[in-house]
Amino acid sequence: MSQSEDTIAPTNSLTNHDRKAIHLPGSIQPHGVLLVLSNELEILQVSHNTQEYLGREPEDLLGQPLSYLFDARQTETIKHSFTKKIGTTTGVKVTIMTLIGERYFESIAHRTADALILELELIDSRSELSFLSFQAWASEAIATMQNTSNLREFLHLVAEEVQKITGFDRVMVYQFDQQQAGSVIAEVKRDNLSPYLGLHYPATDIPEPARELYKRCWLRFIPDLTAQSVKLIPTENPITHQPLDLSYSVLRSFGSCCAEYHQNMGVAAVLVISLIQEQQLWGLISCHHQTPKYISYEVRKMCELLGQIVSSELANKISHSEWDYKVKLKSLQSELLASISQADNFIDALIKPEIRLLDLVSASGAAVCLDHEITLVGETPNIAQVRALVEWANNQVSDNLFSTDSLPQLNPRAVAFKDAASGLLLLRISQVRRYYILWFRPEVIQIVNWAGNPNDSIQFEADGSITLCPRKSFEQWQETVRLTSLPWQPSELESALALKNAIVGIVLSKADELAKINLELERSNRELASFAYAASHDLKEPLRGIYNFSTVLLEDYAEILDDEGVECLQTVVSLSVRMETLINALLRLSQLGQAQLRLEITDLNELLNQVIEVFRASRQNSQLINIRVPRPLPTMQCYQVLVNEVFSNLIGNAFKYNDKVERWVEIGYLDADQHLLDQTSVTPVFYIRDNGIGIPEHHLETIFRLFKRLHSQEKYGGGAGAGLAIVKKIIELHEGQIWVESSLTVGSTFYFTLE
Repeated sequence: MSQSEDTIAPTNSLTNHDRKAIHLPGSIQPHGVLLVLSNELEILQVSHNTQEYLGREPEDLLGQPLSYLFDARQTETIKHSFTKKIGTTTGVKVTIMTLIGERYFESIAHRTADALILELELIDSRSELSFLSFQAWASEAIATMQNTSNLREFLHLVAEEVQKITGFDRVMVYQFDQQQAGSVIAEVKRDNLSPYLGLHYPATDIPEPARELYKRCWLRFIPDLTAQSVKLIPTENPITHQPLDLSYSVLRSFGSCCAEYHQNMGVAAVLVISLIQEQQLWGLISCHHQTPKYISYEVRKMCELLGQIVSSELANKISHSEWDYKVKLKSLQSELLASISQADNFIDALIKPEIRLLDLVSASGAAVCLDHEITLVGETPNIAQVRALVEWANNQVSDNLFSTDSLPQLNPRAVAFKDAASGLLLLRISQVRRYYILWFRPEVIQIVNWAGNPNDSIQFEADGSITLCPRKSFEQWQETVRLTSLPWQPSELESALALKNAIVGIVLSKADELAKINLELERSNRELASFAYAASHDLKEPLRGIYNFSTVLLEDYAEILDDEGVECLQTVVSLSVRMETLINALLRLSQLGQAQLRLEITDLNELLNQVIEVFRASRQNSQLINIRVPRPLPTMQCYQVLVNEVFSNLIGNAFKYNDKVERWVEIGYLDADQHLLDQTSVTPVFYIRDNGIGIPEHHLETIFRLFKRLHSQEKYGGGAGAGLAIVKKIIELHEGQIWVESSLTVGSTFYFTLE
C-alpha cells in the first residue's frame, strides 16, 4: 500500500523529526516551478528553481506582474482560471520566451483563501492528447468496468486499466476499514514483485491529516522519491505573513519520512488516486514504480477522471451487493412493526417468533429490557450479566444507538461472556425509563495478514512520548485477533433505528388511545361503583321485608298451611338469607372500589397473630388447628385492616376446604431466588399453603371471579363465592398480584405480593 508524506501524525499524540503540517511544507518537488500571485496578478513568491525553468533568478521575478512572463492572451486565460472556486484546478498549455529560448509548459492554476497559485511543468512540445482519443479511451474503460457487478472483479479491472494508462510496476486498490486501517483488495503487478494482495496496513501508515488531504484532492503524484525539495522564496506570503497553503498543489513536496517508508519497500515513484464514497474516503488506487517515473499532466488528469468514474460506479456496485440484504431487512421490519401495532403484549410481539428480532440486524441473541423486566432471546449473556451491561450502558453510553464489534475492549467485564457477546448493538427506546433492546454477536477469531509488524512504526521514548517512524520490513506478519465479532453493517444500524422510531410512534398512538379508554373506564367505574352501592343498599330493605313476612307466616300461620306451603316459605326465608349474603359481598366490593388506602408500616407478625387468635376463638376444638409459620414475616407498608381481611379469608378457606383428619396451613414468604418474578425486586412473595382438597387446573383462573363457587351450597359450609374476589381486589389496591398453584387431593398454595 502506498503511504504518502502523510506519515506525520497529529503533534499532540506523536513526536516526529518533522512536525510541520503536511499542507504547509514551504517547498515543492523539483519537476516544476511555482508562482504565487496576488489578486492583481503580482508575483509574491516563487520556487527557488526559476532559473532552471524560466532562465530568470527568483529575485528578478518577485514584484513583477504576470505579464512579465506571459503575453496578453495567456495572461487573460490564466487570470480567468482564478475566478473559479477554491480547490478547482485548471490546466492550460502556455509558451514562455525565456533567455534560453522558447519553452512549452503545462500551467496548472488554482486559488486558495489567501493567494493565487500557478504551477508550471515543462513539456516537450505543444502536442497534446486529442479529445477523440481521450473520449475513445474513456468510453472503452467505462464499458469494461461496467461489465461486471462483482465488486472485487470490478476493482481488479480498475487496477488493470490504471496500469495500462500509467505503466507503473504495481497498481493496488486499497480499502479503509472502520478503524482507518486497511487492506489491499485488488492488485496488478509485474511478475517478479512480491504480492501485497490481502495484506493489511495499520492506520498509522496514513494518519488523519493525510486522509483529509486525500479527501480534498483526487490525485497525488511523486515521480522521484530521491529528489530534493525546492524551497519557496520568501518562505511566507508577504501579505498574510503565513506559510503558503499547498493542499491543492500538484507539486507539493513530501517529507523524508515518506521517502524512507517507500524506499524501504523498494519504491521510487508513487501515484495515488482517491476513491470517495458518500463524501468519505473509501479507499485509494495506489501505484508504485521501482525507478523514478514521470507521467504527463494529461495522463494524470485521465487517472483523476478514472478515479471519479470509479467512485461513482463504486456506489452502484456496493448498492447492488447490499440491495437484496436491505430489502430483506425492510421486509422483516415491516412484519415486526405490524405485529407490535396489533399486539396486546409488546414483548411477545417482539420475540415471537424469536428469529424475527434476531434477523432484523443479523444477531445471534437479543435482550429486551423494560426497566427491571428482562427477556432473553437466542444466545445471550445471563440475566445478571445483561443487567450489569444495561447499568454500564446507562452510565457510559449517551447515544440512542450504540454499536461495537469489540465490547470487551470497552467493558473488560464483558470478557466473561465473549462467546455470546463480543459484539453489541444497543438501542435506547426511552430517555426516561430504562427501555433497551440489546443485540449480541459472538466472538469470531480472525487471522489478519499484515504487511510487516504494524507495531514497528511506533517507538516509545524514555520520556513517555511516542515517535512515528517508517517501517523497514513489509514481509507478511500474522496477527490473531480475538474478542471481536463480525462488524455491524450500516444497513443493520439503520434497521435498528427505524425500529426505534416506529416503536415510539406506535407507543405514542397507543398511549393516546389508552388514555382516552382509561378516562372512560374511570368514569364508568365510578358510576358502576356508585350504582352497585346504591342498588345493594336499596335492595336490602325490601329483602328484609320478604324475610320478616316469611318468618311471620311460618310462625303464626304454619298450622293452616299444608306441608308444601310450609316448605315454600322456608325456601323463601333461605333464599332471602342467601340473597342478603350476596348483597353484602357486592356492597363490600363497591366499598373497596372507592376506598383510599391508608398505608402504614405494619409488622405482619402482629397482624397474623391477631388473625389466628380470632380464628381460633371462633371455632370449636381450636387445639386441633395446626397453623405453621416457618420464620418471622417481614414488616411492610400496607393498609392493616384490608391485609387482615386477606389473611383471614385465605386461612379460613384453607381449613374450610379440607377433608383431611389432620389439617394444616403454612404461612410464609419466598426469597428472591425462589420465585420467577423480577430478580431485582425487593418485594417478598407471600404464600399460604394447605393440605386441603385442591382445585382442578381448569378452575385456577376462575376462582377469583365474583360469586364463583366450585361446590354446591350444601358442601363445605356454603358461602357467597365472593371471598377470593374481595381478596384479589385488596391485593390489586396494593398494586400487587395473586395467583394459585394446586393439586387435587394434595392441597393448594396461594401466592400474593404487596408492592
